[in-house]
Amino acid sequence: QVQLVESGGGLVQAGGSLRLSCAASARTFSSSSVAWFRQHPGKEREFVSGIRRTGITYATFSADSVKGRFTISRDIAKNTVYLQMNSLKPEDTAIYYCALTYRVVTLVKVPESSEYDYWGQGTQVTVSS
Repeated sequence: QVQLVESGGGLVQAGGSLRLSCAASARTFSSSSVAWFRQHPGKEREFVSGIRRTGITYATFSADSVKGRFTISRDIAKNTVYLQMNSLKPEDTAIYYCALTYRVVTLVKVPESSEYDYWGQGTQVTVSS
């Protein structure tokens, strides 16, 4: 069983930065694909950024709305994935979820939430104007 625990959310002013962390209990974490999704009140969960293994390296992919501002990375030794969020905007306010799968996720297109099998409990990010 895989457990994911997010942390790092909070309240920040527009233009500020936050770093979210997702700690995984998975034994084979290095071979998994991990992503961050977010959910605005009353809306569907949407993809933010993802990272997957490609041979000996990793590929990343981000939604257009966060490209150039958000960066996803992973620390295999710590079984942790990070989401560095810079130049935050009020529209980034949402609950952010970490998700993991061992299925193939190509990341050549925006993945659906159904492509991920394990989810964290979410962490709230609030950006004030």
